[in-house]
Amino acid sequence: LFHIFAYLIHPTPPSPNSHSDHLSRPNSDDFMAHPFLPPLIRLLFAFLFLSSTIATSDVPFIVAHKKASLTRLKSGAERVSVSIDIYNQGSSTAYDVSLNDASWPGDMFDIVSGETSNSWERLDAGGHVSHSFELEAKSKGMFHGSPAVVTFRVPTKSALQEALSTPILPLDVLADRPPEKKFEWVRDCSQSTVL
Repeated sequence: LFHIFAYLIHPTPPSPNSHSDHLSRPNSDDFMAHPFLPPLIRLLFAFLFLSSTIATSDVPFIVAHKKASLTRLKSGAERVSVSIDIYNQGSSTAYDVSLNDASWPGDMFDIVSGETSNSWERLDAGGHVSHSFELEAKSKGMFHGSPAVVTFRVPTKSALQEALSTPILPLDVLADRPPEKKFEWVRDCSQSTVL
C-alpha cells in the first residue's frame, strides 16, 4: 500500500523497452480527473505518522498535585497539613516510584506525623497513590514552598525519570489575627404581649 501511494506521488519514469506508457505512468489528465487524490494521500500519511507517534509514546506520564493548609490550635500553635496525590496518566507502568518533599526546613517546621518522603514499587497506567504528613510551625512569616520531586523508572530507559508536583500557594505562618469579637445578648425579663 505504501509503495502504491508513493508511486502516485512520485511515479517512476517508464522503461525504455516498455510500449505501454499509458499504463505504466499516470499522466496529468489522470490527476485532473481525480483531483481529490493528493489530499487523500496527504491525509493517509498524516494518519500513519500520528499512529507511529502514538505507538512510540507508550510511556508513563506522572502528574503530582501538592496541597497544604494551615490549622490554628487553641494553644496558639499552628499545624500544616500537606497532601500529595500522584497520578499515572500515561499508557504504561512506572516502577520504583519515589516521592521526596524536602521543601520544609527544620528551623521553621517540626514533623508531627508522617514523613516527607515515600516510595511505591509500581504505579500502573491510570493508577493513583496519595501521601500526607503534618508539620508544626516554629517561626512566623510568609513561607513559599517548592514543588515535591517524584522519580520513577521506565523499562525502556536506563536513566531515572523525574517529575515535579504543582507548587503550593504562599503560607502566612503564625500570622497575627484580630481578636474575636464577643457579643453579649441581653434578654428582656419582661415578655411583650402580641395582640
